[in-house]
Amino acid sequence: MIGEGRVVLTTERLTLQELTDADLDFMARILGDPQVMRFWPRPHTRDEARQWIEKQQRRYAADGVGYWLALERDGSGPVGLAGVVMTPVQGRDEPAIGYILLKDRWGRGYASEAAAACRDYVLGAMGRERVVTLIRPENAPSLRVAERIGMTRVGSGIVLLGLEHDLFEYRRENGE
Repeated sequence: MIGEGRVVLTTERLTLQELTDADLDFMARILGDPQVMRFWPRPHTRDEARQWIEKQQRRYAADGVGYWLALERDGSGPVGLAGVVMTPVQGRDEPAIGYILLKDRWGRGYASEAAAACRDYVLGAMGRERVVTLIRPENAPSLRVAERIGMTRVGSGIVLLGLEHDLFEYRRENGE
């Protein structure tokens, strides 16, 4: 049954929890949607969705973080994925915020809510001074999310998955 993973974070409307093998149907649906994945190199197959879950499970074990399943707290089901992944940036691993939402959940503030919770998790629970996100320059919705949660563009031309990204950061002193 979907949504049986360990709960990591809760927000006003969302529960973020670790992915389990039971989440495969949802993962195949979201990662296989060409519109949802338009800023990624390509949509994923069902087998790649299974591999995605396995990769997150390895991240949980190694780093304590990864992409988490984002569920509406009212019980109406998953809205997407959000989380923190350790990402090589400028020669060192940095905690980076990421999120992917179902198309029918776009425009409802879920991305900003989840991203802010992930930002606060990095600064609080992880004790880090900086959190980053990498966004494709043409991804206007994600650029707006970064701005809404107080992130600042600090670089460009960062290649990730063979695609150029802009680098945004939020430093502890931004919010304190």
